Amino acid sequence: MDFSSVHNVHEEAVFEAVARMAPQYPALADNADLLADVACVALNRMQPRYIRHAADLAFFTTVKEREATARDIHESVDFAFGYVQARHAMAARR
Repeated sequence: MDFSSVHNVHEEAVFEAVARMAPQYPALADNADLLADVACVALNRMQPRYIRHAADLAFFTTVKEREATARDIHESVDFAFGYVQARHAMAARR
């Protein structure tokens, strides 16, 4: 069996949002490990939605659903940056 085509539809959009928002968080922006942590935290806040092909998503979602997902991604990534930044600052104090 080959399940390599199955993926969470939010992954790519979250990765793009992390990259786009990283400059706003200079304490994290140059640390690939921390940016990966931001992506993980954001994805864990999102309701998973799995697809096989991008066309599946376009065909089965409405404009309203896509707009809501974009808002959810932005909010999740923004939260994740704050969370990881706070944890990183606390760890640096130890």
